[in-house]
Amino acid sequence: MRTLLLLICCFVLPMAAAQQAPEKPQITSDSNQAELSSLLLELTQANFRRMPELVTEIEQAGGRAVLPLLTALQDGELYYQPDTRELVVRQESGGGRVTVSDVFTGNTLDGFDTAALERVPINNRLRAVLQATIARILLFQGTDAEREQAARTMLSDLDEDNLVVLNEAIANEQVAAVADMINVALAMNVLVTDAPQAERLAAVATLHGNLQGPVRNLLRSFLDELGRNEQDPEVRAAMVSAMASIERKVRFYELMEQAFYGLSLGSVLLLAAIGLAVTFGVMGVINMAHGEMLMLGAYTTYVVQILMPEFINYSLWVAIPAAFMVSGLVGMFIQRFVIRYLNGRPLETLLATFGISLILQQAVRTIFSPLNRRVVSPDWMSGAWDINPVLSLTNNRLFILLFSIIVFVILLWILRKTSLGLQVRAVSQNRDMAKAMGIRTDWVDAMTFGLGSGIAGIAGVALSQLTNVGPNLGQDYIIDSFMVVVFGGVGNLWGTLVGAFSLGLANKFMEPMTGAVLAKIITLVFIILFIQVRPKGLFPQKGRAVE
Repeated sequence: MRTLLLLICCFVLPMAAAQQAPEKPQITSDSNQAELSSLLLELTQANFRRMPELVTEIEQAGGRAVLPLLTALQDGELYYQPDTRELVVRQESGGGRVTVSDVFTGNTLDGFDTAALERVPINNRLRAVLQATIARILLFQGTDAEREQAARTMLSDLDEDNLVVLNEAIANEQVAAVADMINVALAMNVLVTDAPQAERLAAVATLHGNLQGPVRNLLRSFLDELGRNEQDPEVRAAMVSAMASIERKVRFYELMEQAFYGLSLGSVLLLAAIGLAVTFGVMGVINMAHGEMLMLGAYTTYVVQILMPEFINYSLWVAIPAAFMVSGLVGMFIQRFVIRYLNGRPLETLLATFGISLILQQAVRTIFSPLNRRVVSPDWMSGAWDINPVLSLTNNRLFILLFSIIVFVILLWILRKTSLGLQVRAVSQNRDMAKAMGIRTDWVDAMTFGLGSGIAGIAGVALSQLTNVGPNLGQDYIIDSFMVVVFGGVGNLWGTLVGAFSLGLANKFMEPMTGAVLAKIITLVFIILFIQVRPKGLFPQKGRAVE
């Protein structure tokens, strides 16, 4: 028993205390700790002339431990309490909420009067010093990715101090990606010095095909007639070749980026049009209120975030089924009380649903006001995937693209593998025969309209991550949705898929040459001419459905 207690005291209790205690900055000695405390106190009182030198002294005293403090200062989030001169990080989150945290551990601190805190001042000169200091710390004490990013940051500021740091770092660098980035920086420095021809040619070879912005700017400055011309013809020829290689890569990745944005627009059009394809194909209803189903889905997302302010990262998973239910129920209500009485009269349904769209818009203006509402994107949808310095894919558009494909596959499975899907296909092919076989066509119409409206609500959730939510949100997509359905083939889901992505890509590739408005006009004219040749679209229905 005594041995057990001894083990608990020696091992278990210290481990528990270590887990509960916040991580403190690792300072090498007590003298450094005292020096750092003195420097941090001075940081709250120093003027702009003293600040750059003070930042360097703080780096030397604290090393990597002061990185969170320097980052907060660079971001303008470093504050101090006037009475105690204690430094803290003050951040503002969504909804005007202010949090105060420790400058080293990041732990939230309570009991601070946020209004009384004073900000540590910063100017552009100090920001440049901080950027170089942070890059220097990360270059020697960071992870592989951090060291590579630090070397990339130094490309824009190759002063004498940074060159000394880079030469020191390359001597012991083992990671190829980091070493390559440092070599690029050193090669850039060779070109701006009076180095021998062989070294300059080797430097150009190192920069050949490199897509970093500072590299492109440097080579362009040598080849520009108004800039510093390269006098050596051999070196100049090498620079021309290197710049041509870079420009070819830039054009290729710009095309890739346009294709991505085209697919992103196509995914939004697919979500907006896929529900319309179901209702239009099965019931023959020209639903002008379909855009308002998107609007209801977007506002549902906004309401869910209001009800879940502390769980923004999870609110989207609640908003998706909620938007489907809200828009689906509204759609079923419209079908049961308006559209069912107008079967076989498409012009009357067009006018009726147009009136319903105006009623829904005014209802939203009355409840939420005419002003646009902002929906906060979750952290996992924020940011971008940087493939290289030229090509960057935003996470929200990437997730929406994948989400639209998933919704398409689920809807395809419902229509092909479930009893509801069998009945929907039967009604779309021959309504009278399906009714004679005992299928409740009114019920199928209601469920189909609810399903199409619910998918439109899901499209509204996706749109809320790309743009502000407003009463006119649906009007921007209703015409495009009809164009997708008609172009792909009425009632054909695969046609809707191909039509959505085709129109999305066509719009994005034409916009740089013609502008957004003219691109839409050209697309509309093309579809009008296309329908003259193929009135049933790309993938026309076959069998009795054609009749």
